[in-house]
Amino acid sequence: MRELEKPILISINEFSHERLLELVTNPDFNHLINKINEEYFYWDKVKYMDMPEGVNPIEAWSFAKFRRLQSPYKISMGGYKFGWSLPARIQAILHFLDLNIGGSLETRSLIASDDKHRYLISSIMEEAIASSQIEGAVTTHKQAKDMLRKRRNPRNRSEQMIANNYQTIQRILEIKDQKLTTQKLLEVHRLITTDTLDNHDEEGQFRRSNDINVVDSVDNEIVYRPPIVDELPKLIEDLCDFFNEENNGEFMHPIIKGCIIHFMIGFIHPFADGNGRTARALFYWYLLKKGYWLTEYLSISRLILRSKVQYAKAYLFTETDDNDLTYFISYQVRTMRLAFDSLREYIQRKIHEKRQVSEFLKLDNVNDRQALILKWIYEEPSLLLTAKDVEARLGVSNQTARSDLRGLLQDEFLAEISINKKTSAYGKGRNFDSEFKNQFRDIPFRTRRSNTNENQGKLFE
Repeated sequence: MRELEKPILISINEFSHERLLELVTNPDFNHLINKINEEYFYWDKVKYMDMPEGVNPIEAWSFAKFRRLQSPYKISMGGYKFGWSLPARIQAILHFLDLNIGGSLETRSLIASDDKHRYLISSIMEEAIASSQIEGAVTTHKQAKDMLRKRRNPRNRSEQMIANNYQTIQRILEIKDQKLTTQKLLEVHRLITTDTLDNHDEEGQFRRSNDINVVDSVDNEIVYRPPIVDELPKLIEDLCDFFNEENNGEFMHPIIKGCIIHFMIGFIHPFADGNGRTARALFYWYLLKKGYWLTEYLSISRLILRSKVQYAKAYLFTETDDNDLTYFISYQVRTMRLAFDSLREYIQRKIHEKRQVSEFLKLDNVNDRQALILKWIYEEPSLLLTAKDVEARLGVSNQTARSDLRGLLQDEFLAEISINKKTSAYGKGRNFDSEFKNQFRDIPFRTRRSNTNENQGKLFE
């Protein structure tokens, strides 16, 4: 993405008294300014918008910018100043997220208690895969999940990135109530970058060079130059204080604050590489710390991956337009809203699948886990499962997984196939087709996923 065009701005003081009066009393002009600031357009859109008669885009942009600068929301980080506005659209999404991602939703049992662990494993996998793919990890979704489920050692740098993200998210769940310190920030970076950087000495270390810039991937043009190395200690200190302070006399919405923390890692760019992954990890950490428990189940990075251009623009608009954080906050809260909608659709789909599983539970001596195993094989007749596969998919111990498989083997619903001297796999057994062919003939089981119909409600698999 090329460096953005810097907008032309006319100071309000440069307008004549007559021209000011003419503009502020023009209802069409005021409607336009309200639209620009409610949608929070950057100059690149404003200059092409239809203008009221006698008004030029520079005047419209200058007035919109003047109103934005009147916002009381401002912070300092190091020697840099930042501000943001709260258009009605952002406030509405924040209200929705407060109602649906915080504690109140848990009492309404969106996620059944017996399903929470399984959903959590799936969501952590999704977040780890997508966050890595944003930064260039090249692997298929199926291969990545197969690696995590089977706990297989990564075979290449892309798989290592995903494994690192998975371990980092699990670590954050352990320390979510602790304060952010310089040491913990370095720990998160080390966990997330181990064996993925060209220089191993840069893992878990702040950058030591001023030659680290953000460049366009197409033409290698520099689009952002971060603060110099000498500024890092003060910036990191201020970031940690910002993360940890509960109340500085003024209330700041936790989701807004989480968005700012996310942005600041990208802005400060404290590491030679791995800044994006670290930023998303801290955002995740902060929201969990502030009680947004459902964040554990949201795959926010999956949606960012689908909108990488908008994600990059949210950074660049902020950095180019006088550090106006509204662009980034707007992008991030909209992404959270979409991630919640996707989670809700996913859960509804799983509830439907659970009803299908109940048909298998009608069999004698079949528990709910065994019913799931039978359903998997019913939907994918050539599927072969090992005990480790079942262990990872269901989040149970290896002993439990083996016990469930042995029970199905004993009833000959499954057959054992030796893979090697140490490992066996399990597929359809002698009684499988005879038992299920007619019994489930009219039940609409899902047999495969359609790539063409994939939507935001299918962020989890």
